[in-house]
Parts: sequence; structure tokens; C-alpha cells
Amino acid sequence: MGRGPSIEGRKNAEDAKRAKVFTKLIREITVATRAGVADPASNSRLRAAIDKALSANMTRDTIDRAVKRGSGADGGADMQELRYEGYGPAGIALIIETFTDNPVRTVAEVRHALSKHGGNLGTSGSVAFQFNRCGELVFATAGDAAAEEKVLEAALEAGADDVVNEHGESTVLCTPENFEAVQQALIDAGLSAVHAGVVMRPNNRVEVPEDALEALLDLLEKLDALDDVSEVSHNALLPAEVAE
Repeated sequence: MGRGPSIEGRKNAEDAKRAKVFTKLIREITVATRAGVADPASNSRLRAAIDKALSANMTRDTIDRAVKRGSGADGGADMQELRYEGYGPAGIALIIETFTDNPVRTVAEVRHALSKHGGNLGTSGSVAFQFNRCGELVFATAGDAAAEEKVLEAALEAGADDVVNEHGESTVLCTPENFEAVQQALIDAGLSAVHAGVVMRPNNRVEVPEDALEALLDLLEKLDALDDVSEVSHNALLPAEVAE
């Protein structure tokens, strides 16, 4: 009989995945620092990046080094935040956010991933009009009317713009400027989000033809695996079993 992966093999795989997550978080902290100031109390974007890093169990020493790089020390000054737009299989619109110190490398990797999966890189603005930048907080309510009502009441009280109930989740939407205030108000109301952040949310989602679904999912996985890629937004309506 064949044996599954060894404990050591599984641990190595988990360590590699954790290291990749940390790489992305460090770049996010570095760029957030560079875009503002090194004090999280005065830099909301940096504060959010640090909170995300702490949630991933990153040490304070690692976070402090990332902030130091972003303030211009240790080679951090050459980090850039770049956005690429394009299409995936079946014409699915994609916005790919990156943090990089080498734009030539990054665009080559993004273009290669797209072309290998039946997609292509577009020009700036080619798909952005299909998205809206907003604060998004997702709560698992599982169709529970009482839970949905609790989220709705707390969100409206906090000044959110809308609450969408679908697929067993309640999604609170707000302006990017109000995100932190809305998030804190919902935390104070005893609610814990499964996902929260300022995102590029599609105005409409489109169904993916069955023969293009596997290629799209593989493309999204490959893009996410690139060290320079921090976030990928798309307008695909994914099946519930594979949707994030």
C-alpha cells in the first residue's frame, strides 16, 4: 500500500506556504509605510497591514523590520505598488495588485500566467470600470434570519452603505474612508468577520462556462502564488464549493 506524505513533508509544505504569506505581508507593510508615515497611529493603511500580519502570527521584530524598510532603510525605498488589468478564460475581468522592486520581472510573470491560461494583459483602465473600490466585511450567517438582522442593525448603526445577504453570508459594504470606523463598530457589537478589507468589488458577476472553470481556477491559484502579487480581484461567479 502507498503511504501519504510524511509528517516532515507536510510540515515543509506548510512552512513554505507560511513563508509565501509572510513575503506578501512584509511587502504590504513596506509599501504602506512608504506611502504614508512609519507611525501606524497616523497611517491607517499601515495599521491595517500590521493587524493583518499579527493575525497571521508574524512576530513584532519582523513587522518592525518591514516598517524600517518602508521608511527608506534596508533597500525598501525602491518598492512600488503597481496594478495590472486583464482578462482570464471566458473573458473574466481581472485586476491584479502587486508590490514589487522589479516591475519588469513582475509584468513578465503576470503576462506569462495569463497567456498560459487563455487570458491576456490589458491596458490601464480596460477593466477597472467594471469594479468599485469599497470597504467589505463578510460575516458567516448561514441563512440565519436572526444573525442576518444583527449584522444589518449593527452595520446601519455604524454608517455602512449596504448589506448583501447571499450564499450564507452577510456582506457589509461601506466607503473606503469609513471602513475602519465601520469595522470597529461591528467588532464592538460582538461580530467577527471571516474577511474584511478595502477591495475592488465587481459591479456584476458573470457565470463561468463549465469548460473554462478549471483553467480560471488554476490561473487564480498561479497568480496568487506569485510573490509580487498581493491581491487578485475578478468578476467571476464561482460555484459555492470553490468560492473563497
